Formats: sequence, C-alpha cells, structure tokens
Amino acid sequence: MSSPWKPVLKTPAERARANLSLYAWARHDFTWEHARRDWLHGLPGGGLNIGYETVDRHLGTEHRYKTALRCLDRRGVTTELTYAELGRSTGRFANLLGRLGVRRGDRVFLLLPRGPDLYVAALGTLRFGAVLSPLFPAFGPEPVRERIDRGDGVVLVTTPELYAAKVAPVRDRLPGLRHVLVTGDDRPPAGTLSLGAMLAGADERWVVGATDPGEMALLHFTSGTTGRPKGAVHVHEAVVAHYATALYALDLHPDDVFWCTADPGWVTGTSYSIVAPLAHGLTVVVDAGEFDAQRWYRTLEQERVTVWYTAPTALRMLMRHGTTLARGHDLSALRFVASVGEPLNPEVVVWGQQALGRPVHDNWWQTETGAIMISNFAGLEIRPGSMGRPLPGVEVALLDRGEDGRARLTDGHVGVIAEPGAVGELALRPGWPSMFRGYLHEPERYARCFADGWYLSGDLARQDADGYFWFVGRGDDVIKSAGHLIGPFEVENVLMEHPTVAEAGVIGRPDPVAGEVVKAFVTLRPGVERSDDLRLELLGFARRRLGGLAPKEIVFDDHLPHTRSGKVMRRLLRARELGLPEGDLSTLESTR
Repeated sequence: MSSPWKPVLKTPAERARANLSLYAWARHDFTWEHARRDWLHGLPGGGLNIGYETVDRHLGTEHRYKTALRCLDRRGVTTELTYAELGRSTGRFANLLGRLGVRRGDRVFLLLPRGPDLYVAALGTLRFGAVLSPLFPAFGPEPVRERIDRGDGVVLVTTPELYAAKVAPVRDRLPGLRHVLVTGDDRPPAGTLSLGAMLAGADERWVVGATDPGEMALLHFTSGTTGRPKGAVHVHEAVVAHYATALYALDLHPDDVFWCTADPGWVTGTSYSIVAPLAHGLTVVVDAGEFDAQRWYRTLEQERVTVWYTAPTALRMLMRHGTTLARGHDLSALRFVASVGEPLNPEVVVWGQQALGRPVHDNWWQTETGAIMISNFAGLEIRPGSMGRPLPGVEVALLDRGEDGRARLTDGHVGVIAEPGAVGELALRPGWPSMFRGYLHEPERYARCFADGWYLSGDLARQDADGYFWFVGRGDDVIKSAGHLIGPFEVENVLMEHPTVAEAGVIGRPDPVAGEVVKAFVTLRPGVERSDDLRLELLGFARRRLGGLAPKEIVFDDHLPHTRSGKVMRRLLRARELGLPEGDLSTLESTR
C-alpha cells in the first residue's frame, strides 16, 4: 500500500505536476530507467533512436494529423507540416543518405536557416542512424571548415547562398566532405547536388534500424577560449533526458504550442527546439527571423504560444522597451516562460511578471550536460537570481576549490561543501542519459572534466539553506581582488538594478596592489545620455550596494560582445582590455 504522502500517478503529465508541488517525493521516486521504459516507446526490436521517438512513435496514432511544425520565414510566411508529412519528408531524406553511400555513424553537417529544410534534414539524419551536427548560419568560412574537418563531415546540407559565401572558399580544404546538398529550385552550384531534385525521387518509407542507446547521435561544438572548439559527443539515449527535463523544467502539456528561440546550431536549439517538443508530440513554432521586439511579440500573440523558452539577452533587449510594447499584444495564451544560456538577472524575472503576465523561470545546464540540470519549477517558489533546484535524477554538489577557482584535490579526492552560502565548483554525479560521452578525438581533454566520480562544470555557485543554487561565475571569470573572490555576475546584477542600465559586463583588471580591481562595461537604456556625472552616480550606487566588491572603473559601451547563445563574452572584454589574443571568435554574435 502506498504511503499517504506518495500519490499513485501514471502519466508523465501527472508525474510532472507532482514534481512541481511534491519536489522531495519526485526526487525520491524518479529513476531514469523508469522514464525510459514508461515514457518513451523504444524501438520495436529494442534499442532507442532519437528520430524514432520524435517522428515514428506518432505515425501510428491520431497525432499523425497534428501540426508538428509551424515555420515562419523572414517575411512572416508560414509553412506547416503535420507529423505524417514530417514522417514522409524525413523518410525521403533518410533514403537519400542511403543512396549517397552514407553509413551509420557518418557525420552529417547542416548549415541552414531555421525552417522546414533544417528540421527534415536533422530528423532524417537521426532516423537513418547518422550523426547530426548543426552549425550556425552566421559562421564564417573558417569556423565552418574547422568544424566539418574536425568532425569528419561526410555530408553537408546548406543553401546556395551560404555555400557560396561560407563553403566554396574552403571546399578544397575539406577532402573528407563527399557530398554537398543545396536547397532551392535553381541549378545547384558546381560541385554540389540539388537536395530538392534528389528528394523528389526518394522513397518516403523508412524503417528505423536497430539502434543501441549508446550510439553516437549528436555532435555539438562548443567554443574554446584560446584553443580549438571542442566537439561534444552525445548519444541516442539523450532523448530520455530531453523528454523528462522538458516535462519537469518546462512544464510541457500535450496541447502546448511551444517556441524555443534558439538556433539548432546551439545545443539548446537541438535539445529543446527539435528533440524534446517533438518527442512530446507538440506543435513547434520555428521563426527564421532575427530578433525584433515587434516581430517576437506578434509571433507570441498570433501563434498563441503557450510555452516560451528564450535567452536572457533577448529578454533584456525586450526590457529596454519597458512594458508598454508587450501590453499592446494579447499574450493570454502564454502560461510558462523559461530562460537559458546565461544567468538570469533578478530584474528580468520581475519584469516578466509585469510585461508578460508570467515570471521568467531560470535554469542551468551546459553543452556537455546535454539537457537541463537545475531549474526553477512551475509549482515552486521562484527566487529571482537563482538557477533553481536540481532535476529529479540529477545529483549536484559544490566542491571545495583551490586558488585557481577549480575543485581542490587532496590525495585524489574532492571535498564537498555542505554549509549554506559557501562558494564552490558546481559538480554533477555522472549517470544522466544526456551526459556527453567524449570530446571527439580528444580523450585527454575529456578526462580532465572529471575528478573523484564527479563531472566538473567549471562554474562556481553557492547554495542556500533551502537547496536553491545561485550562480557566481565561471572559474576563470572570478576576480581576485585584495584577498576577495568576486563573482562578476553579482556585480553585473547590482549595476542592472540602476534604472539607466540595460546590460553590464564585468572583468578584473590587473592592479599592482590589489592583484585585480573590478572594471565594468555598461550599456545604457535607450534615451539615456552618457556623462561623467552618470558614471560617478553608478560608481556610488554600486559602492553602496557592494562595498569593497564594487567596480573601481565604469566604461560606457553600446556594443558588448555576445556569444550566439546570448552570453556576454567576458573573456573577450578582458582580452581587448589587456591586449591579449582574442581566441576563438566563431561564436561571437556580430549582429547585436
């Protein structure tokens, strides 16, 4: 007989709702094996395939008639695909790969704008059993070449325009790239194949072959600071975590209309714009346009989006318009808003409630974790500025750190910090399904990510007495000033509380006495004039709030460098300040 505090629940939605209100029970009750066995279908002959879970599992049900994708091009023209149409299109793509001589495990790279072609190629690749590696369309030729070369790319799918600008200049340096498929109706460029013509003659029927859960499925490149980009390897078993974490952290319901603004060139855009919502059988909104406040609000309104997953930088850019613009649109369908990519400032959480009618739920994860690990849940208290609490099935700890900010090893063992408020390196116990299984061709680099049975994230955090985690900074971002370790995020948060500040980036500048002093780069809100008086006001404001942790210098900068995932690139600010090599700039967002 069940204990009185543990309800008997069967469906994923019931379990998710229980998790939101009975957090301790959910963490006690949940197992990854249970999620895989009861929430996913699995292949008929055993095994697990991401493409099958996102497409095939729906084709024998009434879901096949449901809209899977609602794609808006740059002009706002909408193209819809049902799950049945998605099944036929991805089947043709899988058969096309077979006709080209592609083998299971071969790498297929996509350099495509967000739209139907990208989704069809991505899911067709996974159904076939090849490895999917999406790239940002804004990459330059050298980042494209480096990733395809290091990833052993066999096939590339792109547009004629992107091929001419990004691939043709480096094609002679990609000897392993056997096939380039280009979209569009025009004659394909020399040395390429017409994707449309080849799909027209392909069979739409495709049966997903036997797939071991540990087979490589996804290859995501994450930028290096000064070294080469790292290719993080993920396997088909990751879909278990994609499904479960979207259920718990994003509170997905069967009838949701879901919009994740991330490009699939970033891990979020693959995990939570392609895999998770389609595995749940939802309708997914895909927008090919770049950020535009009016367009985004119009999309939320017209598409009746219910769950929205976006980046803190985008939300801060919306904040610059205050609440008036948002209130001019009917956002009544919106019931859950989440943010990802960098820590979420407390002011954005509050603004979300005022402008959108919903608070913004922060969560934490990395390319290497493959899925959300820590989250502010729908049914639990949001503590603005906090990352939240660990997902069911995820064990998190803070480890004692040395002077370099990294976990301290004593005789090969780490020390776990128990006292609330103490800062340590955020670490996770391996075992969740979406954990990366290696850096491609770099086993030593992969091995350095682990110590004493823990995955070392490189992020510093603290935990309060109720189990909420609070981001402090990257281990290599932490500023060491006069014996104090200062987290740049804390300083940036305080600066953003000032009504004139839209965004801030904070670094340590070398100082012969203190070691380092805090220097802040500040973007002002529209209409605010720069002045020495305002600079002094901001310095005093920060000093009153932070005391000795406050910045000693403030520089006004309207163009802070961002990664394409929205993070302020502090290491680039530091490199430019000190005249150091800028390192890998392939993920620099050049349009902001």
